[in-house]
Amino acid sequence: MVRSRTAQQIPVVVLAGFLGSGKTTLLNHLLHRSRGSRIGALVNDFGAIEIDAMAVAGALGDSTVSLGNGCLCCAVDASELDQYLERLAAPAAGLDVIVIEASGLAEPQELVRMVLASELPGIVYGGLVEVVDAAEFDATRARHPEIDRHLALADLVVVNKLDRVAEPDRLVPRVRELAPRAAVVPAVHGRIDPEFLFDCRPGEERVGQLSFDDLHEHDDHAGHLHTGYDSVSFVSGQPLDPRALMRFLDSRPEGLHRIKGYVDFGPHDILNRYAVHAVGSFLRFYPEPWAPGEERLTQLVLIGSGIDAPALGKELEACRSDAPHADEHGMWGVLRYVQGSEDEPGDPV
Repeated sequence: MVRSRTAQQIPVVVLAGFLGSGKTTLLNHLLHRSRGSRIGALVNDFGAIEIDAMAVAGALGDSTVSLGNGCLCCAVDASELDQYLERLAAPAAGLDVIVIEASGLAEPQELVRMVLASELPGIVYGGLVEVVDAAEFDATRARHPEIDRHLALADLVVVNKLDRVAEPDRLVPRVRELAPRAAVVPAVHGRIDPEFLFDCRPGEERVGQLSFDDLHEHDDHAGHLHTGYDSVSFVSGQPLDPRALMRFLDSRPEGLHRIKGYVDFGPHDILNRYAVHAVGSFLRFYPEPWAPGEERLTQLVLIGSGIDAPALGKELEACRSDAPHADEHGMWGVLRYVQGSEDEPGDPV
């Protein structure tokens, strides 16, 4: 049962975290283990292909709104956000909580302001959940020191991917120091108790951290994270050659921080498509069966800073293949990055 709201109000929770921290994985976990509570979502992708929205659409059905190719904090204003939230908060939808899954380059403070500034009587701000990639925590802080500000604003911090850290017992206390007013929850594969989501709504003292002036101050968006990033969106109806793709992935430039999407290897594996996730040096493929009647496409989004987007697009184009027969040896490079069934698909999203 969702608490901390009136019968007329639905809490709106902002789910944030840097690229590849595991926001979509956490949201999918909550959707499948909601214990009878109905969760709606507004999913915001950075890139023209809505990979994250595709990953949650099956679980949400009609209870999702997707906003792709931009950061929500700049792509819409408060009144436009209200239109999306009004659709999800309609009594006919029967939702108990709404989650705004921000892109990995959004400004959580701006999204919180927008929710607090909402004129919809049927919703109430439900708190900020910040997802932290434990394996990339030091690298993320070095690249984006503003993470300290995000953690200080959070009501719940999920320290994700602790299974990839040599000394997890040392990392969680460090995060707690940066988020002294938040509940800090360790997690693997985004597995947290759904009650944490429903109970993270801030008290009056937490809302008070954003003053009236904060809600109305001018923001030209010039300093937002995403202004320093570029994205490459690649779609191919022709299968990709696994050897060529692995050469591309093994030589990816340092500024290319995030790769996500789905790959069709055609005759190399006619039964499966491969979800691919790369965050920093981490790379994994997750084979999953094609849905009946699904169009077999490769759909990839690459996100980075200081990257040559046109050159990366050409390199991906060169990975196309019209090989007439399967080459099982060519898949060996891909299969090196496929782990056993103990890994859940989509963990880095």
